[in-house]
Amino acid sequence: MSLLDRLTALIAETGPISVAQYMTACLHDPEDGYYATRPALGAGGDFITAPLVSQMFGELIGVWAVAAWETLGRPVPFRLVEMGPGDGSLMSDLLRAVRLNPDFQRAADIWLVEVSEPLKAWQVERLGGAVRWAASLDEVPGGAPLLLVANELLDCLPARQFVRTATGWAEQVIGLDNDGRLAFGLAATPAASLLPDAPRGAVFEQSAAQASLGAALGRRVGADGGAALLIDYGRAEPGFGDTLQALRRHKKVDPLDDPGAADLTVHADFPAVLAAARAQGAETAILTQAAFLANLGIGARAETLLRARPDRSATLGRQLYRLVGAEEMGELFKAACIHSPGWTPPAFEGCDA
Repeated sequence: MSLLDRLTALIAETGPISVAQYMTACLHDPEDGYYATRPALGAGGDFITAPLVSQMFGELIGVWAVAAWETLGRPVPFRLVEMGPGDGSLMSDLLRAVRLNPDFQRAADIWLVEVSEPLKAWQVERLGGAVRWAASLDEVPGGAPLLLVANELLDCLPARQFVRTATGWAEQVIGLDNDGRLAFGLAATPAASLLPDAPRGAVFEQSAAQASLGAALGRRVGADGGAALLIDYGRAEPGFGDTLQALRRHKKVDPLDDPGAADLTVHADFPAVLAAARAQGAETAILTQAAFLANLGIGARAETLLRARPDRSATLGRQLYRLVGAEEMGELFKAACIHSPGWTPPAFEGCDA
């Protein structure tokens, strides 16, 4: 029985489900979930992430990690962690960038947090015995400072959606239409009194999972010291909007069409994530991806690569623009940092949130 058939049967028996429940099933169902069975990254897949755009991205994350480690006093050991590491490209580029710092390499206890078995297989092939794996952040040992990176992880965490109607807020849910097909609908919600006022038709997204991760990272860096770098597309200020989307072969498709066959995402809610971290005693900061990479010297890195391979000038120019251009990733994507109090992580000087 397909995931569509099972969801249809569940809804027919118990009633409509939330958008968050639907996202979780589509992405992580053990038999048919997208990440559990068929993640497809890269130009030939369903979507492309910054580490696959250019090696410069992962290399500069490596520069950031070394500078942060030195600012922290060069602790030995420390946990170098990536959550949601995709095909392993970011960590591979990061580790290549830090080869000239053997002290950093020796001090780093490297972990990847991954729930997708297909993606873990790619990571094993790319990184071999250089890292260890965990299914959750809780499985990564504490007791040492943390330097954590997560690129395009928040957008994969499930969110509920609420719609402002003429009579108040209602939750957007997924039920069945008269022909028995999946369809969006509205349901009364006891959470209505807690939602901000908004014009009729406004959509408010709320991700308990994103906020929970922010709180967990705030607790972790508060207890052990260190920083977590979260890079994703989303808003830096509270706001409204329906950002649920499904991507297949780099094109947007109907989120209700063929559950499990496409990647489902929502925008990262950085205000909620960072507020949850601050509630645990951490400090936070946020920049656009363009500003973050510029502060780390992406322009100089591009020039170095160009001098080594002038024949690739057009390709390097396209890659650079994809990462920092205002119409590409540069402005929509944000780099947020959750860190222990009393220091400023590199690239975030003079910036807070």
